Parts: sequence; structure tokens; C-alpha cells
Amino acid sequence: MNTTEFHWTYEAVQTLISLVREGAPASVISLKLKRPITEVRAKIGDLGLTPSAET
Repeated sequence: MNTTEFHWTYEAVQTLISLVREGAPASVISLKLKRPITEVRAKIGDLGLTPSAET
């Protein structure tokens, strides 16, 4: 794990999954979870999910 990665709690991952399924774009998820958008996008990719397009 490098120093730029954030630890993801079970609850944070569940929230991330819910938001992606609801159609929230990565920028909105980033704000809700108070995490950098790059980390949110990386985690979405790690989980094999497809984020909504930014509008």
C-alpha cells in the first residue's frame, strides 16, 4: 500500500457501492465520502463497477 492510498472501511465501501448503483457520478461520491476523486475512481475500478458519466 503506498502513502497516497486511503483505508476503506466496510461502511465506506457499502456507501460507495450504493451511490454508484444510484447513478451518482464520481465527483458527487467524492464529496459525500470526503475522499479525493482519484481514490474514489480507483476504488470503483477495483470493485469492477462502472461510474455514471459526469454531467
